[in-house]
Amino acid sequence: MEQLRWTRRGLAAAIWLGAVAVAEAASPPPATGENGMVVTAQHLATGIGVDVLKAGGNAIDAAVAVGYALAVTYPRAGNLGGGGFMTIRLADATTTFLDFRERAPRAATRDMYLDEQGAPVPGASTDSYLAIGVPGSVAGLEAARERYGTKPRSELIAPALRLARDGFVLEPGDAAALANAGALLARDPAAAKIFLEDGQSPPPGATLVQTDLAKTLQAISDQGAPAFYRGETADLIVKASAANGGILAREDFEAYKVRELAPVECDYRGYEIASAPPPSSGGLVLCEILNILEGYPISYLGYGSAEATRLMVEAMRHAYVDRNTALGDPDFVENPVAKLTSKAYAEGIRAEIDPYRAGVSEDLRPAGFGESTETTHYSIIDGDGNAVAVTYTLNGSFGTGKVAEGTGVLLNNEMDDFTMKPGVPNLYGLVQGAANAIEPRKSPLSSMSPTIVSKDGAPFMVIGSPGGARIITITLEAILNVIDHGMNIQEAIDAPRIHHQWLPDKVYVEPRALSPDTLRILAGQGYDVGVDPDWPVWGAAAGILVGGADLAGIEAGTGPRYTGAIDSRAAAGSAQGY
Repeated sequence: MEQLRWTRRGLAAAIWLGAVAVAEAASPPPATGENGMVVTAQHLATGIGVDVLKAGGNAIDAAVAVGYALAVTYPRAGNLGGGGFMTIRLADATTTFLDFRERAPRAATRDMYLDEQGAPVPGASTDSYLAIGVPGSVAGLEAARERYGTKPRSELIAPALRLARDGFVLEPGDAAALANAGALLARDPAAAKIFLEDGQSPPPGATLVQTDLAKTLQAISDQGAPAFYRGETADLIVKASAANGGILAREDFEAYKVRELAPVECDYRGYEIASAPPPSSGGLVLCEILNILEGYPISYLGYGSAEATRLMVEAMRHAYVDRNTALGDPDFVENPVAKLTSKAYAEGIRAEIDPYRAGVSEDLRPAGFGESTETTHYSIIDGDGNAVAVTYTLNGSFGTGKVAEGTGVLLNNEMDDFTMKPGVPNLYGLVQGAANAIEPRKSPLSSMSPTIVSKDGAPFMVIGSPGGARIITITLEAILNVIDHGMNIQEAIDAPRIHHQWLPDKVYVEPRALSPDTLRILAGQGYDVGVDPDWPVWGAAAGILVGGADLAGIEAGTGPRYTGAIDSRAAAGSAQGY
């Protein structure tokens, strides 16, 4: 899943610092549109999505074109070598969910990242060929297009193919991402050949050409998903894996299948939430937190107040216990979906929350429980009301930083999202249990939360974010900011955030998220609150609001049909309507 590592900041952090400073001062107005809206983390990809809508394609067509385009223009997370999820709400109110998450290779074993003494081998699950799960993005994009799109594959891939073959000019945000990952990319000769110039990251204004990726895209355009899973691309990835101590096999690619599942659904104050089911924890944890908070007057308490913050933290604490100990791939684990989405279960949790003192995470540790954040999200809606929320990832920024020679495809390090060893934190500090243990052909648990909110049978909001373990809370807070605090979509996304994930028992905040008075009150109640050292790169959310600029405008029937916003924390993204 899904975020830059703490040590990879540099130039990118400086850009994020500036962007967040703007967000803290005042948000710009959101983008507006009457016929459609596309919001992505890379402006060229946004434009491609809008062009598809203008050419008569639906939101699913646009989502497919954007997915391929981001693989070219946003290599830190856009991908062919990773995987993800797509939540779809059609104009007739039908909802569905496509799971194209990575899978563990057939040769994967439960203890594959432990040494003879049972200790984790540093870097094995993040930096080596053993870290690579079987990619799902190409299969997912093609499944979406075939089942719900209207445009031919060649038309939707053509813009990405052109950008890969002819190149595109790096803007400061694009160049910053490459500079931030320069040391990682330099370790792999195939990646260095593509993304570095004489061992150095290219500056803004340079043109990035990706000839091998263009060849791979052309093969997919001509032959569809089989070109990736049964053709030369699969052979080259397997060959690179075998030559570098990996375990990927041709059979892993041939056996890959997309799962179409029912979204997780719940209700919050009369708004219908449709979000990601397992193997994502996103929808279940989001619904559990919302159900808990529904019993409190969050709007009355006010954004950033000590009481609202305390209640959010306690709801997060309880929900993340369930996330980290009970959930896993539905083909391998019986997930307690009905329980975690139950209003009665939420009522029981509220009864356990002390109104005066901080909860203690260790007290919630289940009996027998032993010892990312670089994703990208995009949101799209068309003139007919078809809405799509897509979150996909390489896990860490640029994944493993490895490219199989001849493919141009950056490879994921998604295997780190499994429980390497119960009780041992992963890349994002998540302490997980046996339900998420490594098994062949199993998908690791995710936090990705592509979400569509409806009201009275019509789409209301499309939202999601990158951010590793923070994805769920970023998505949650955007929803609360719109529904409970009356913010417009840009303000809701830009507002400073808080995060708690059960363990470590610490409330992480962005700078200026809470006032000094609020911090003093929380400290007096026993909360350990601190600025997250990862805060410059908390995930860049992408959202759309339907029917007006904010809740007041929607209820009054005034304002534009669609408003869209890309996070001010994003260096290269854009929202564009028409």
